Amino acid sequence: MKRHVRGILAALAAPAAAAAMFIASPAATAVATTAVPAAALRCHASMSNSRPQDYTTIYVNVGTVRYAAITTAAHYRTVNRKHTGHANAEGNGAIRYYISGATPGYRVTVNVTVTSGHSRSTCSTSFTPR
Repeated sequence: MKRHVRGILAALAAPAAAAAMFIASPAATAVATTAVPAAALRCHASMSNSRPQDYTTIYVNVGTVRYAAITTAAHYRTVNRKHTGHANAEGNGAIRYYISGATPGYRVTVNVTVTSGHSRSTCSTSFTPR
């Protein structure tokens, strides 16, 4: 009977000891992680006036994350104009463009790049001078 009890105790103790060693081992404390792609940086652009007259001021309105850097590039028929700025605490920015001597009827595409930390995103809008 004594031998039988010892066998049962040994049988019960072996898995518990193995589990204790597994839990205490450094390999067991390592946690497997799966890389999750960062959420895309939001970029939305629109013009304050999509049909401006010559010699007027318009704005590229940009929606992104708070305090993101904003770079815009307007592609006119004969020249490209680059302007920069930052979004405010709500993630909104307005980049000013003065329209002077633009070719009437020529669609001007404005490419927008927003940057925050190591993230970057692009969007675009356009206007047509009249």
